[in-house]
Amino acid sequence: MPDDSDYHIDLIIDGLTNSINKVDNGNSFETVILPATDDDIRRIVKKDGWHFSWKAEFNHDDREVLKLVKVDEPEIIQGLLSLSDMEGFVYVHLAESAPVNFGANKEHEGVGGNLFAYACKRSWDQGNEGFVSFQAKTKLIGHYENILGAIHTGGHNMIIYPQEALFLIKQYFKV
Repeated sequence: MPDDSDYHIDLIIDGLTNSINKVDNGNSFETVILPATDDDIRRIVKKDGWHFSWKAEFNHDDREVLKLVKVDEPEIIQGLLSLSDMEGFVYVHLAESAPVNFGANKEHEGVGGNLFAYACKRSWDQGNEGFVSFQAKTKLIGHYENILGAIHTGGHNMIIYPQEALFLIKQYFKV
């Protein structure tokens, strides 16, 4: 498992939805996860409220940065995910909701669950039974245990096992 990640996951999973939902009216939107582009990364900056240096993350050769977008608004990024395909599992280096999707006045809920469900699906599709690993901030270990069903394996290490992965996949993807 990589231990050179610059970050520990600090994403609040605000709920498990079946996509992303508009907070003020509950409307659900179909989403898709696509590779982030150079143009996307140039627009993702801390001064606009993003917490992490996605440009640095994007430039790592050992990982892929993906964006969560609504199908009907593919130019608006709802969240970002950085992951690596490892032998036997997917490793999540970083996950973040767009600035409009966190805090008291957030637009959508379900972004974090959607990102982790994608990591589980990718693992499952690659024959790894949905195993996903990541490093969590200490204060969020219990949160990830409760919401994602992740298991704390010591230190900051967390693992999502097949049963929980399948639950997340079924929640977010038509399988």
